[in-house]
Amino acid sequence: MICYLSLGANLGRREQTLRQAIQLIEQQIGKVLRCSSFYYSEPWGFDSPHAFCNLCCAVQTPLSPMAMLTATQAIERALGRKKKTTNGLYADRTIDIDLICAYDEDGNELTSHSPELMLPHPLWQERDFVRVPLAEIRPEQEP
Repeated sequence: MICYLSLGANLGRREQTLRQAIQLIEQQIGKVLRCSSFYYSEPWGFDSPHAFCNLCCAVQTPLSPMAMLTATQAIERALGRKKKTTNGLYADRTIDIDLICAYDEDGNELTSHSPELMLPHPLWQERDFVRVPLAEIRPEQEP
């Protein structure tokens, strides 16, 4: 499976945290095929004086989407994330990793409509901090 991830951080050493996350993704999830440049943005969905540093990456993995979600949440915790967003209430965070979309070996888009995981991510098109870095690593088409 090829999965596209969006990573963001607005607390601490943001760029270093994102680099560490990419290393952990490579070690624990699968081969990182492509990674975008850093993209800086204001917080989305809440007010904060702390700007975000974001990037997107493409990962080839044997994991299922749900197993990938579990693995990315473990990486978030390892990098200092204390709690996930609940009830649409966003807050500052050391790291956030979202699964944006996933494709099987034949290039078919995988979907999920469970409360734990929505694929493709339902809000990605509304977020420049996802659309811009995603287009950088997938310039030929958007998922």
